[in-house]
Amino acid sequence: MNLKGVNLKKKRTKIQMALTVFVILSIVRQFFLGNYHNMFLGILTLFLFMVPAVLDQTLGVTIPVGLETVILIFIFSAEILGEINAFYVKIPVWDTILHTTNGFLMAAIGFALIDLFNRSDRFSIKMSPYFVAFFAFCFSMTVGVLWEFFEFSMDWFFGLDMQKDWILPSISSVKLNPTGANVPVHVDIQSVVINGEKWNLGGYLDIGIVDTMKDLMVNFIGAVVFSIIGILYLRHRGKGKLAASLIPQVRDEKEQKR
Repeated sequence: MNLKGVNLKKKRTKIQMALTVFVILSIVRQFFLGNYHNMFLGILTLFLFMVPAVLDQTLGVTIPVGLETVILIFIFSAEILGEINAFYVKIPVWDTILHTTNGFLMAAIGFALIDLFNRSDRFSIKMSPYFVAFFAFCFSMTVGVLWEFFEFSMDWFFGLDMQKDWILPSISSVKLNPTGANVPVHVDIQSVVINGEKWNLGGYLDIGIVDTMKDLMVNFIGAVVFSIIGILYLRHRGKGKLAASLIPQVRDEKEQKR
């Protein structure tokens, strides 16, 4: 390992150590507060911090320091800040930011997977940069859809609220057309009545659909951004500091045996 690689490893270790300390402090705090569910989330976060190392070993790739930093900060932001410290509720755009980042990260993983096959001597077919990027995009969107399935299932079967509700000031629906025609009727909503009680919410309480579609849209944006970076990286492999810091590097067989 050269001097540059050693320095990157030290930087990577410092970031992970700092975040790990914050997580441990959070676990201890939740213990004294008696929030054992949050304690579990903190412990889960420590295990998730090992994901980059697992990917590094199992996929035969080197996770660049830039990408690993994004992964660690994403996990910390989702579990410790988002769940335990309720940033999802306190900061409305927090969920949007994380879903955008998730689309980016899943595209990176998909890119690494297909690039492994593309560069392997065991396969005679070599794929174009555009196909590799397209696979990474599709992989990211598939993971995004599966996650929304998971959120819906948790809400439906366990009564959670992972698919956050939205207040819609108006609706347009063909169900409101008195003639039965397939023409939507637009209605502005100031209040609703639930079980005989008037709720002045300023609109209709949407259950999940807006949140789901918004999450998929920003996942799409993150996947597209990484796919473009991936195309540029493959067309000019070895050039560009930004791409090199975000693209998983496939190790050759000699490096993997070390």
